[in-house]
Formats: sequence, C-alpha cells, structure tokens
Amino acid sequence: MIYDYLKRGVAAGVLAGLAYGLYIAVVANPLLSYIHDAGHDHDHGHGHDHGHGHDHSHAVSETTNAIVSVGSGVLWAVLLAGVFAIAYYFLEPALPGRTGVKAAVLGAAGFFSVSVVPWTVVPPAAPGAEEALGIDTRLAIYVGLIGVGAVVSAASIASYRRLAPTGRARAVVVACVPAVLTVTVLSTVSPTIITHPDVADSLVYAFQGSTFLSQAGLWAIVVGAFATLHDRNAGETVSHHAGTDGELLTTP
Repeated sequence: MIYDYLKRGVAAGVLAGLAYGLYIAVVANPLLSYIHDAGHDHDHGHGHDHGHGHDHSHAVSETTNAIVSVGSGVLWAVLLAGVFAIAYYFLEPALPGRTGVKAAVLGAAGFFSVSVVPWTVVPPAAPGAEEALGIDTRLAIYVGLIGVGAVVSAASIASYRRLAPTGRARAVVVACVPAVLTVTVLSTVSPTIITHPDVADSLVYAFQGSTFLSQAGLWAIVVGAFATLHDRNAGETVSHHAGTDGELLTTP
C-alpha cells in the first residue's frame, strides 16, 4: 500500500521538478550570476575581451552549469515529494479535512518546518556571503530548527483538531499562534550568522525572496499534484486508513 503512495509522490515530484528546473534555468542561475558579477566588479572590469575561445568556453561552462542545476532541482523535487508521500501515508489519520485539505496542511507544515523556521536563523546565502559559523555548525542549527518547526507544526495541527468542533475560524486563528510566535521570537533573538558585505541589500532581498517563493511554489505543486493523483486513484486502491464503520477517511 505504501508503494502506491510513494509512486504518486514520485510522479508529483517529477512534475514539480520540471517546473522547478525551469525556474532555476530561467531565473535562479541568471540572478546568481548577476549577484556574483555585481559583487566582483573590480575583478571583471576587462573580463569581456578575451577572444572567441574564451567566449565559447564560457558558454559551454554556463550550459553545463545550467544542466547540472536543473538536474539537481528535479532530483530535489522528487526526493521532497517522495518523503512527503511517505509522511502522508503515516500521518493521514491525524490530518484534518479530506484529501486536498490533508495534503495542503501537511505541505504547509513541511514548508514551515524545512524552510521558514530554519531561514529565520540561517537564511539562504547569495554569492559573496560571509558566514560567522562553520558549515558543520550551520548544518546542525538548520537540522535542529527543522525539528523545532516539526514540533510547532504538530502542536498547531493538534490545536486545530481540538478546537474545530467549537468553530473553525477560531481554531485556525489559535492554530496559527504557535507558528507566528516561533518565527517572531527566532527572528528577534537569533544572531546574524550570514552577511553580504559586498552585495547591495536590494539584490540580497531579491535573491532571498525569489528563493522563498520558489520553494513555496515547489511545495504547492507537489501538494496539488499528489492530491490530484491520490483522488484519481482512490477508486483503484482502498485506503489503509479506514474508520471502524468501514468509511474511508480520505475522499472517495
């Protein structure tokens, strides 16, 4: 049964990966190159007059980099969607709503835990960034903050389920409180770990904003594609989560 969930997750990941790969090729890589050049103008003042051989090599290098970046993006999307599908398989009974809502809740919790919470302390680093801590320390902090995000997400979902019978609007508001408090506190008390002294603030904000939106879009496509595939195949595979009266907890 878990194989069916994983298969839908991988299919959703391929679809999301193609869109994410297109973003990398069209937006991310050019933006990174621009930021790199902007931070090193003094090293590239005469860097465009080196003959056709250099231009050809540079073009080949950019093409290779684009292919590698796109491939990495697709693999990341497939991995993310596969983990999402497995998590959905085990957590489906604890998630509120029907299939689409359940997937959206889990996707929001995943994005909050994997990206939003860690980025409040260890934000995405653009070219030219200076890190106050070593990579091992930053990785340990990042992983620890993913755990914090997961705990907060679980608390928010539990709060909603507990309060939903008394009013959904009130339950949603109360469920959002732990997430808002977590982001606010971490943003306020955490020290500055990554800085960009040689890059204009506007470029840094553009890079971090585009990274945030691209990851949010990736999660949204994974969630939407998985929910669609799950609903479409619901008649072919009986859910492993059935109520005591035999009624499926997922959308029929």
